Amino acid sequence: MTAAENVCYTLINVPMDSEPPSEISLKNDLKGDVKLKTEALKKVIIMILNGEKLPGLLMTIIRFVLPLQDHTIKKLLLVFWEIVPKTTPDGRLLQEMILVCDAYRKDLQHPNEFIRGSTLRFLCKLKEAELLEPLMPAIRACLEHRHSYVRRNAVLAIYTIYRNFEHLIPDAPELIHDFLVNEKDASCKRNAFMMLIHADQDRALDYLSTCIDQVQTFGDILQLVIVELIYKVCHANPSERARFIRCIYNLLQSSSPAVKYEAAGTLVTLSSAPTAIKAAAQCYIDLIIKESDNNVKLIVLDRLIELKEHPSHERVLQDLVMDILRVLSTPDLEVRKKTLQLALDLVSSRNVEELVIVLKKEVIKTNNVTEHEDTDKYRQLLVRTLHSCSVRFPDMAANVIPVLMEFLSDNNEAAAADVLEFVREAIQRFDNLRPLIVEKMLEVFHAIKSVKIYRGALWILGEYCSTKEDIQSVMTEVRRSLGEIPIVESEIKKEAGELKPEEEVTVGPAQKLVTEMGTYATQSALSSSRPAKKEEDRPPLRGFLLDGDFFVAASLATTLTKIALRYVSLVQEKKKQNSFNAEAMLLMATILHLGKSSLPKKPITDDDVDRISLCLKVLSECSPLMNDIFNKECRQSLSHMLSAKLEEEKLSQKKESEKRNVTIQPDDPISFMQLTAKNEMSSKEDQFQLSLLAAMGNTQRKEAADPLASKLNKVVTQLTGFSDPVYAEAYVHVNQYDIVLDVLVVNQTSDTLQNCTLELATLGDLKLVEKPSPLTLAPHDFANIKANVKVASTENGIIFGNVVYDVSGAASDRNCVVLSDIHIDIMDYIQPASCTDAEFRQMWAEFEWENKVTVNTNIIDLNEYLQHILKSTNMKCLTPEKALSGYCGFMAANLYARSIFGEDALANVSIEKPIHLGPEAPVTGHIRIRAKSQGMALSLGDKINLSQKKTSL
Repeated sequence: MTAAENVCYTLINVPMDSEPPSEISLKNDLKGDVKLKTEALKKVIIMILNGEKLPGLLMTIIRFVLPLQDHTIKKLLLVFWEIVPKTTPDGRLLQEMILVCDAYRKDLQHPNEFIRGSTLRFLCKLKEAELLEPLMPAIRACLEHRHSYVRRNAVLAIYTIYRNFEHLIPDAPELIHDFLVNEKDASCKRNAFMMLIHADQDRALDYLSTCIDQVQTFGDILQLVIVELIYKVCHANPSERARFIRCIYNLLQSSSPAVKYEAAGTLVTLSSAPTAIKAAAQCYIDLIIKESDNNVKLIVLDRLIELKEHPSHERVLQDLVMDILRVLSTPDLEVRKKTLQLALDLVSSRNVEELVIVLKKEVIKTNNVTEHEDTDKYRQLLVRTLHSCSVRFPDMAANVIPVLMEFLSDNNEAAAADVLEFVREAIQRFDNLRPLIVEKMLEVFHAIKSVKIYRGALWILGEYCSTKEDIQSVMTEVRRSLGEIPIVESEIKKEAGELKPEEEVTVGPAQKLVTEMGTYATQSALSSSRPAKKEEDRPPLRGFLLDGDFFVAASLATTLTKIALRYVSLVQEKKKQNSFNAEAMLLMATILHLGKSSLPKKPITDDDVDRISLCLKVLSECSPLMNDIFNKECRQSLSHMLSAKLEEEKLSQKKESEKRNVTIQPDDPISFMQLTAKNEMSSKEDQFQLSLLAAMGNTQRKEAADPLASKLNKVVTQLTGFSDPVYAEAYVHVNQYDIVLDVLVVNQTSDTLQNCTLELATLGDLKLVEKPSPLTLAPHDFANIKANVKVASTENGIIFGNVVYDVSGAASDRNCVVLSDIHIDIMDYIQPASCTDAEFRQMWAEFEWENKVTVNTNIIDLNEYLQHILKSTNMKCLTPEKALSGYCGFMAANLYARSIFGEDALANVSIEKPIHLGPEAPVTGHIRIRAKSQGMALSLGDKINLSQKKTSL
């Protein structure tokens, strides 16, 4: 959209009738009062923008509108003179334009600074040298005006005129240099300096060299331009670096965050010395801490991460880990997540101890603060970071475990599950820490509130309690957590009210408790107990069982079996062995009895009954084979799983490091800087140019400089047929959050097409940002129209519409050519991502939209089909390679991806190879897709359906 159109849409707000006004009525209005003239001028501008010529109105406007001093009319006239045709069909300037030129010469000498300044801005858009030539003395005089608004617009006008018509003002660089030396206003100096950079860089450098020591005192807008100049000069001529690098160092101390950011980025590109990298990184860290906007924090954090990717810079950043951790004071979870990941990547044996101390303090803080919606997630992030530190640096595990073990009793199950996973890995890998972990686990065991965490803690205690004292402590904790036994009889008596609330009397078999000496103390069969508690104050394990969760009972049976078998091998006295076994069997039997009764909310499942019965049988027989299975094979399975996980992590780290290492092949060409043209510098790109292109929506990657990666390499979408009166085709540029359609429209007729308009509509979560403006097409002429479409979420979208036009001189209605649909692919917005198994299961349970896709393919190999689906959907396979290796006729895998809008997509592939149909039979099965939004689930399913079959080349 041109500047004129922009002004029209904001300034002109006049409803047009269905029939445009006639030229005679407009002439009459233009001769009326100020209000009528204003409305008429608005209508004239809109009609000209729609393709009307209106040559008869030009003299009327010059006579009756141009002399007026009303500011609104003057604004409208600036728009009018920008868009009105100023030349005859043979290209000569209209005679009337001399009068216009004289009017604007007077405006350039007007005492009002607004009129002078706005006129100078208008002159920047004029492309007729004959109009500008008589105005040059007045423009020069504006450089000496008392008001800065006029002076800075005069600089802009001189710059554009010098760039377009150098012969009109050949001494412009010298003139502006003299102006810059004497100027005091920051905005004027900035515009003048910007002009010198582009018009005469040597003069700009001369000026900078005279005031390089005063750069810190300049305004931030001028400092930004100075940074840009230094970058461009040093980029084009690296030998100049030593001359300006001190200036960049000084600008790191600027009071403006924007200047500091640009100066740090420039310093990194100009010098790879450790001191320069450290200064730039320190500047970035200060910006993150001081800036309140989370988007700024994330952008600057990305720059730090880019620095870390360079192998030679990583060592420098390792010394700044503690400074980077200061960013954790930010409450935003995304900023904290990136910060922790960066700190984890930079941690080394030199700073791991300090890192762990800070993280421990942060964990303790999360326990004391008022619960915030992100507090639990932050605690989970901290636990995972400490886990990773302890795995990489085993010496730190002893410091971390006591702090983390307290969170097993946390209400947040996710954080407690992460702690449990860490404890399980630590107790398996570090033999010397097992006594400490078991001791801490027994301390917090009674306070665990979540059944899932309770189950995991039971398994760890059963697997790793190796001394007689620990085994007896586990049995004591289990009895404490189970409460009165037999459970059924005590619960029935409570319900019947036979037990007094103040003092319950339990009648049952003699209860045996373990003393400190390891012997059993027999209690009276008729014993007093503590006052009865409310139902919600039941012991934890008893509460789980009465709620119907008997899976924990199966885990308990396994744990009791393990410790009983181990106790038998440790204690030689037969009586003690039998007593312990009987105690364990009694607990299993009373749980089975409870499961079969009507007391629990849900009855015990057959699987749990089988498991508990098996454990009872194992304890009754105590065979050596069962002893090996329970006490050796389980631990070996865990060891294999942890080893496989560690190998995967090492492999992924190795791949990452290989990516970061810059490898040079033997046959790569050598670039000699002295022999390389400026535009052939492939090793370094102009960061200012890249950022400008990105801001304009033209995201150019490194390969974009290659001619093969130009527009000609993109697929053209044909919108109309070759025999249609208007032919149209489009390039579809998909950017991060919007789509730009570059539509070529060709008039294939011998008529002039007026008001030719591209009318578009969208289907799906797409929104047309602005309506393309109409245009006039000469016979066999063509034009390019750009349309922006905003994308709000990840789902398939369709853009459709038509081209409408009027034929010049025809009396018929508007003509219409219907366009073909443009389908927007969801894959442009989906990126592979990772998540833990627990997070996957949680999201799978929460997401309400599911799409089940039946496998219909010609691929005959299971692994090949999975890889084909991964490639066509941009998803990542979360199932480890070892789990997918081998061949058994079927395969199940979990896939995960995230969109650029932060939406999650989950998929479960369940496929099999029907062997009974022969070796050439294709793969069969289902793919289930789950997502939070219906559009994403359906769109991903459609994509899988379209790309299931492998096309033969």
